[in-house]
Amino acid sequence: MSTGGQIPGSAGVHAFTVSGPLPSAIPVLIAVPHAGRAYPGSLLERMRNPGFAALRLEDRYVDLLAEKVAAETGATLLIAHAPRAMIDLNRAADDVDWDMFGCGAPADVGSYTPGKRARSGLGLIPRRLPGIGELWKRRHDEHDLAARISQIHEPYHVALGEELAKLRDRWGAALLFDLHSMPPLALRGGQAPPEFVLGDRFGTSCHGSLIGSSFAYLAEMRRGAAHNRPYAGGYVLERHAAPGEGLHALQLEIDRSSYLDRG
Repeated sequence: MSTGGQIPGSAGVHAFTVSGPLPSAIPVLIAVPHAGRAYPGSLLERMRNPGFAALRLEDRYVDLLAEKVAAETGATLLIAHAPRAMIDLNRAADDVDWDMFGCGAPADVGSYTPGKRARSGLGLIPRRLPGIGELWKRRHDEHDLAARISQIHEPYHVALGEELAKLRDRWGAALLFDLHSMPPLALRGGQAPPEFVLGDRFGTSCHGSLIGSSFAYLAEMRRGAAHNRPYAGGYVLERHAAPGEGLHALQLEIDRSSYLDRG
C-alpha cells in the first residue's frame, strides 16, 4: 500500500491510498473519490450542519465495498480519504463558485463563468444541498482552495493517471471503475428503480463491448441497471478516459439502500 497527498488542517493525514498486488493481477483500477471521512476540525467548525451535511455529501462506506471487490478480484484500489465537503475530486479544478470566497474571483481567471456543477451548488467545493441549503457559515479563503487543489486534487489525479498507465503498460489496456453510491431513484412508469447506473459519458469513455458485458452480467444476476441517466460520468472520466489509447473508464453508481440499512 502507498499513500499520497495531505489533508490541510490534519497533520500527517494522507489524502488517499493506493493498494493492490504487485505485479497487478488484472487490468482494472477501482477508484473511490467521494467516501472520504477524514474531516479536519477546522472544516467541521465552518459547516452549518456538519453531521447531516457530511453524510449527504459522502458516498457513505462505498469504499468498504470497493475493498471487498478488490480483495476478491486482485484489482488495484485508489481510495480518497479527503472528504467531498473539502474538495470534490470529480470536478475540474476551475469549476469554482467564486461567490463563496471573500475576495471574489482572482484577476487571472479572466471573465469567469461558473460551470454547470458550480451553478447547481456542487462545484469543486460544494456550496449547498437540496433540503439543507447553504453548507457554510462564512466565506472561504483563496489560500484554502489553493492548498486543497495542490495537496489533494492534483496529487490524486496524478496518482490515478499513473496507476492506469502502469496497468496499460502491463496488459495492453486498462479499465477504470469510478465507484460511487446514490440515493434510491424514483419509480418511473411503474417500473422498479435501477439499483445500478453505469455511465460512459454517452459512449465516449469506454469500448461498447464493456458496457454490453456489464449489462449482460447485471441482467443475469437479475439486478436492475440504467445507462447514463441520471449519472453519465464526470470529470474523472473526462480527464482519464482515452479508449483510443487503451484507457477505458466507467462510472458506477450503486443504490445505497442495497448495502446500508436505515439505522
